[in-house]
Amino acid sequence: MAIILKEKTADEDILVPPVNFSMVEDGIYRSGLPQPSNFRFLKTLNLRCIIYLCPEPYPEENLKFLEANNIRLFQFGIEGKTEPTVSLLKDAIMDALKILVDVRNHPVLIHCKRGKHRTGCLVGCLRKLQNWCLASVFEEYQRFAGVKSRETDKKFIESFEVLSLRHCLYSIIYRYHGYGSKKRRLLYKEDNVQKPQMTSV
Repeated sequence: MAIILKEKTADEDILVPPVNFSMVEDGIYRSGLPQPSNFRFLKTLNLRCIIYLCPEPYPEENLKFLEANNIRLFQFGIEGKTEPTVSLLKDAIMDALKILVDVRNHPVLIHCKRGKHRTGCLVGCLRKLQNWCLASVFEEYQRFAGVKSRETDKKFIESFEVLSLRHCLYSIIYRYHGYGSKKRRLLYKEDNVQKPQMTSV
């Protein structure tokens, strides 16, 4: 009985990241919607969670990939074609940030459809939490949004109250150990803090 061995092609060795992929910081990544051709690359990130910022159902093929790799999905339905009201956008970004700053969810990938506006708003608000100056926040937003930059997004980021997020973190306190350090930890005021469940807005 003849055994036919399939030779490995060069394409099978290539890892293809999703469109607009980038590292936000250690353990946090951003991109556009991953395609099946990106799955092998995503596996190298050892993701625990994905934060999905679109209202449309997550693609079935992507759901199967998440299930096979034990990756949790958190969905926050922010409209992309029409501008959401400020209150709805604020609520969705606030809830997404609660998942994002909890290091138990890292490594985590944030994405919308193209990785530009909705993802840019979330990352921009994270940067404010990290005490970035507004000019640097906008420069990063512009780098990914390109010619499709939205003034409404920038105004939202500028007006986002970081203090309100800190008040909404309940008993979870997120801390960096030293400026620029990669070491982080979560401190708890209570022992019965529940693990965040899948959120759909």
